[in-house]
Amino acid sequence: MSLTLSPEELKELTGYIQPAAQLEALRKQGFYRARRNVAGAVVLERAHFESVCAGREAPAANDTPLLRSQRKLRTAA
Repeated sequence: MSLTLSPEELKELTGYIQPAAQLEALRKQGFYRARRNVAGAVVLERAHFESVCAGREAPAANDTPLLRSQRKLRTAA
C-alpha cells in the first residue's frame, strides 16, 4: 500500500479529474494537508486520509499564512 492516495482513488473520492477541482473538493471535506506537487498532481497522505475519516484529526485552525504587507515594509522617501 502506498503512502499517498493514487490518482484513481483521488478521482473516486472527489469526483473530479482536474487537480485544482480535486484539491478544492478535498479541502472542503476536511483534508487540509492535501497539496499539489511540483508536477501539479494532487498529493494526499494515506495516514492523513485515514485519520480524518476516523475523526481523529481536527482541521487546521487557519490555513492562511500570516504575511506582512509589502507596503508596510517600504519606507517613505
